[in-house]
Amino acid sequence: MTISPDAFGALFDSFQREAFRLETLDDYSGSGNFDAYRAFLAGQPQPQDYNAPWLAQVRRNTSAGRRMYRVHVLSRPLTPYLLFELGWGYRKNATAGEEFFILDVTDHPNPVADAPDFWMFDESSVVSMAYADGGVFTGAEEEPGPEKWIALRDTALSHAEPFDSWWERHGSA
Repeated sequence: MTISPDAFGALFDSFQREAFRLETLDDYSGSGNFDAYRAFLAGQPQPQDYNAPWLAQVRRNTSAGRRMYRVHVLSRPLTPYLLFELGWGYRKNATAGEEFFILDVTDHPNPVADAPDFWMFDESSVVSMAYADGGVFTGAEEEPGPEKWIALRDTALSHAEPFDSWWERHGSA
């Protein structure tokens, strides 16, 4: 069932324990902050207020003891967009307490192939997300039964590594 943007957004305020995201694309540029991405590509420094609304959301949740974390499935070489997302986004979001893991499938089979992007809240509410070419967000669906999604999360996490150690080895590659 389609979920409205307001109802989807409310999940980030109402979860009690954890919010998990699986990211599977190399490019979300059609859905994000176009000006920031252009600035990154032009070699400009990251603005101090970059991603401020999301940072405030994450900080509210993590300060209340709620975990926010994600796994990004990717392969090298990194696309320009991934360099932006990881270098600007993940590093900045981590300062608010969001946790990141990388499932690098460059030299390994993808254990969650064909999984869509999704958010899962408290292992009960799941919202899958659809994207068109160029990372244009096209909508979200509430999904029934969390079992499949818990298994996808657990599989992704068991094959992923913490972002910081991965970025140290591959961030400029």
